[in-house]
Amino acid sequence: MKRLYVILFLVIAAAAALGLAIAEHSGYVLIAYKGFRFESSLWATLALVAVLWLVFWGIKALVELVMTSSGVVNPWSRRNRSRRVQVAIEHGQLDLAEGRWASAQRHLHRAAEAERQPLLYYLGAARAANEQGHYEESDSLLERALERQPQAELAIALNHAQLQTDRGDTEGALATLQAMHERHPHNVQVLRQLQRLHQQRGEWSEVIRLLPELRKDKVLPSSELAELERRAWGQNLSLAARQEDGEVGLQSLNRAWQQLTSAQRQEPQLVLAYAEQLRQLGAQVEAEEVLRTALKRHYDSHLARLYGLVRGSDPARQLQTAESWLKDHPADPSLLLTLGRLCLQNSLWGKARDYLESSLRVQRNPEACAELARLLAQLGDTEGSNQLFQEGLGLLDDRLLAAPLPVPVHA
Repeated sequence: MKRLYVILFLVIAAAAALGLAIAEHSGYVLIAYKGFRFESSLWATLALVAVLWLVFWGIKALVELVMTSSGVVNPWSRRNRSRRVQVAIEHGQLDLAEGRWASAQRHLHRAAEAERQPLLYYLGAARAANEQGHYEESDSLLERALERQPQAELAIALNHAQLQTDRGDTEGALATLQAMHERHPHNVQVLRQLQRLHQQRGEWSEVIRLLPELRKDKVLPSSELAELERRAWGQNLSLAARQEDGEVGLQSLNRAWQQLTSAQRQEPQLVLAYAEQLRQLGAQVEAEEVLRTALKRHYDSHLARLYGLVRGSDPARQLQTAESWLKDHPADPSLLLTLGRLCLQNSLWGKARDYLESSLRVQRNPEACAELARLLAQLGDTEGSNQLFQEGLGLLDDRLLAAPLPVPVHA
């Protein structure tokens, strides 16, 4: 309030000073130019200038108001175009996230044509077209994106490869990624997509070729890379064994095994894959030797289980070897199952039953149930055999017990 009084006082003082100045001397202004002549007092001239200034600014404000109003009303104004593009972007992104593909494609295509940086909108529209099965439209949208933003070639190609994979065109995706790999050999995303695509296509030898680059460029965490390496070499062993039957298949398997490093040939997972393929090719004696050597070096429950499924040259010595591991691993259900199986090979029925029952006491396992059920059936215990077969069937898949059985219909 005090400030208001000060301002009011100053206004009154200025008005009084101006009145005194006008009363003391009116002044004189003369403007003459050719035939034009203007004469007036100084204060009247200043008042006229002030009025003209106010009229000018009033007209300017009115014109701006009219222009702004027409921009709101006029659908072709720049303001409305910008608003329509923003609405198209918002609707398109929402439609894309919620799976309304046709609407997403329409809105994002419209936004892409209007924006200066249209890449993301073209990519979204291409994905929406791809989801609808409109593959030519999808590719055309990506080509248009490349025309508008040629510097984004890699990003567009990666998205194109993913869309090709989604539509089942793995050959086209592979060609796209290989071209990008030549131009960008150390790009992490290119290497990652190549690895996934080779893995999806079952091309494990190609995955193996990529492993040094995946390691060098740190594409995967070390633990994930190690697991991928073991899986790739294991699958490669399986593929080598399946290429040919008999002796040729065995030679192919052994060549693949020799390609591994010495350290790899000691990894239980790879030893397991190699021994299993030897067993399937009929090289039982070789498989037994491989497993015995590996288990002597380092005990592994999975290898011990497979040891009971192969037949070595001397079944009695094989049983004796397996029993030597029991001292250090008395509660391993896989080893007890193997001992039961080896006793069956050696016709030691009572001992086999003891080992199989011990395995089941440690862990209810469908394989142990089946082996013991077979043995009990041969020994004449039909009821016990049937119970174990039923239990083993249930253990194979608990979902078999999830639904109630139909009620028997009595005549």
